Amino acid sequence: MNFSRSPVHSLTTLSLALLLGACAVTKVDPPKPLAAPLAFKETGEWEHSEGFKPGLDPAQVPDDWWTVFNDPVLNDLQKRLVIGNENLKQAMAQVASARAVVDASTMALFPTLTLGASGTRAATAPSNTAPTAANPSNTATLSATAGWEVDVWGRLQQALSGAQLTLQANVNDLAAVRLSAQATLTQSYFSLRATEGQVNLYKRTVEAYQRSLRLTQDRFQDGVAARTDVLQAQTQLETAQAQLHDYLAQRAQLEHSIAVMLGLAPSELTVAESGPLPPVPEVPVQLPSRLLERRPDIAAARSQVQAAYYQIGVADAAFFPSINLAATAGYSAKTLTNLTSAPNLFWSLGPSMALQILDSGQLRLASAQARATADQLTSVYRQTVLTAFQEVEDNLALATQLEAEVRYQQQALQAAQQNLELTLEQYRYGTVSYLNVITAQTTALSTESTLLTLKNRQLAAVNLLLKNIAGRWERA
Repeated sequence: MNFSRSPVHSLTTLSLALLLGACAVTKVDPPKPLAAPLAFKETGEWEHSEGFKPGLDPAQVPDDWWTVFNDPVLNDLQKRLVIGNENLKQAMAQVASARAVVDASTMALFPTLTLGASGTRAATAPSNTAPTAANPSNTATLSATAGWEVDVWGRLQQALSGAQLTLQANVNDLAAVRLSAQATLTQSYFSLRATEGQVNLYKRTVEAYQRSLRLTQDRFQDGVAARTDVLQAQTQLETAQAQLHDYLAQRAQLEHSIAVMLGLAPSELTVAESGPLPPVPEVPVQLPSRLLERRPDIAAARSQVQAAYYQIGVADAAFFPSINLAATAGYSAKTLTNLTSAPNLFWSLGPSMALQILDSGQLRLASAQARATADQLTSVYRQTVLTAFQEVEDNLALATQLEAEVRYQQQALQAAQQNLELTLEQYRYGTVSYLNVITAQTTALSTESTLLTLKNRQLAAVNLLLKNIAGRWERA
């Protein structure tokens, strides 16, 4: 039996180490989660708007919140998104990597076993006392060594807890990436449909301007209109045609963007033209505390903070000695013959302790770095929470104000269209100049184009509110 010290000394050392471990404090608790306000600032106006339905429970919003828009094309695109999106695949790979780190940290708590075999041939060099060199000799060794680090200071356990929280943060990040991709796809789809609306508007406008051009040409040939009327009508028509092609290009770019979101080359996706934008669905009011519970990006940031504080404990545990138990057994002989026989057996068993005395301040710097990282992630978490509250407040305000804007814009469009009809009739009878027609046509076109933009912005605001309410995720 091979002991570097007596059993009594070994047990005494181990007992002393355990006693010191009971007194050591290497775990640092993270700060408390950021408290949520009692209510959103913009909820008051939203509750009195037509878009608020007090009887609708946030729990009724489905996980697939985009289905409330009742658009089968959008629903199909969302199914393809979770299969082909490359950002989601990257986030899933990060989850797999974090899970492997958890498994490795778990295995570090258990003993290790190493098998070894070696063979050597050696001879002693001549010396003054022995002028003749010794004959070379052979040594064959077969051994097994078991080792176990006693986690007195909790370093391994805290590393495991930190790895588990990092895994949970990666799972939450995956959910956040998925929600963000789904919301982005939904908004890109609405933008595509809004751009289609602009294309159809300008197609109708081009047709109307072509009729106006023919009218001015006929009046010019009859001698009741000036050549400038024809030139103005022609300029207005060609300007509208140029704008039409610009919107066609925008629609193509949006279609390409959607294809890339699905993990496809732009040439592999064609989104068929559809009808007008869907109506704005009902959106319930949510409490700020519920937002903190539902948003996976907030949960991910919180898990990162907790993991960082466990890393402080890991760094601080390095100031204390490491305690290891080791056992070795095997056979050693001059020849391979009867190597595993009893006379060739050797074994050893005993604890060991190692403490770094001089490290040029590396341990202290590692501890300071761990604390700085924890402070940084705490600020990131708090900023994430504040940004989440701002996002909801912004979209509550937008949903409320855009609802009123859309209503007034629809009334303005009706008035502009009536004014255009009257002005065209007056021009036919020669009571107004063609400049009045141009002004009326420009006003009607601008008003309807603005209405499409407002409806798209309104859908975007509601889309983000629905995403926040439906933001659910699973724990790792």
